Amino acid sequence: MENRTCSFYFNLTMFINIGYYRFPAFVFCLLLYIFIVVANLLIILIISCERTLHGPMYIFIAFLSFNSLYGSSGFFPRFLMDLLSDTHLISRPLCFTQIYVIYTYASYEVTILSVMAYDRYVAVCHPLHYHRKMTSKTMTSRTVCKLAAFACICPTFSVGLCLYLAIRLPLCGNNIEKIYCAMWSVAKLSCVTTIVNNIVGLIVTATEVILPLIYVLYTYFRIILVCRKSSSAFRSKVFQTCLPHTMTFVIYFVSVFCDIFLSRVNLEKLNPLYSVIVSLEFVMIPPLLNPLVYGLKLPEIRKNIFKMLSCLKSSP
Repeated sequence: MENRTCSFYFNLTMFINIGYYRFPAFVFCLLLYIFIVVANLLIILIISCERTLHGPMYIFIAFLSFNSLYGSSGFFPRFLMDLLSDTHLISRPLCFTQIYVIYTYASYEVTILSVMAYDRYVAVCHPLHYHRKMTSKTMTSRTVCKLAAFACICPTFSVGLCLYLAIRLPLCGNNIEKIYCAMWSVAKLSCVTTIVNNIVGLIVTATEVILPLIYVLYTYFRIILVCRKSSSAFRSKVFQTCLPHTMTFVIYFVSVFCDIFLSRVNLEKLNPLYSVIVSLEFVMIPPLLNPLVYGLKLPEIRKNIFKMLSCLKSSP
């Protein structure tokens, strides 16, 4: 039997020794983090302050931006510290906290995108019922709150269950082959069988990733069928409102599948730089691109951004 270890720290082993380049890398990543925070806060501020943007679609976009801030806060501060450090040790409590934040961020992103797909599906396929279901004064807050609660409650408990099972595992090592703490990387250090963790993980993956993916694809299949029978003006309007969501959806799931691929392969056979880039994609790209996609592609948000910037320039 392997010797069990009670180490209070985990060692993140994927960091590459880049010498003096770590200082430019730190500055670049710090500016990236600042941009993510400012851009997402700008989207939230504009949607909160502009009454014409208080519809369900824009409220869900604000939720998406808030989730980007939440996920980034669970990754960037620790990552920036590690860039300047010669050692990459993280305490068990901080590691498991980071796991919870990053995994709930990932799950919230999926459920929010699913809720947004439902909103677009009702708007395009059942336009006569959209006002009654989503935007009537007596139902808007109630419907949005129910959908928001669904998007938050399920991931909170499912990720919490998986994390509880991971914390209980006796470990025979402390080296995590990642640049941040990940549940599968911790489970691989277990001294005992992880069959229960694997079964629960597969169930959670099916309910939190596969089913939402199937649902979003189904809604867009129905939207495409409706657009085929509609006028070019209608198709253009649908394309304008659905394109940002489609881009966000594709970007996010490409990032997710890259991260899943990375956790299932032997990292020793991969180029270390490639492994780092793929690992970073999951926690950097969606929070960075979400505000750009919605801020530049949706005319109402873009108009209010330019309006705010012009006001700032004209103010003394």
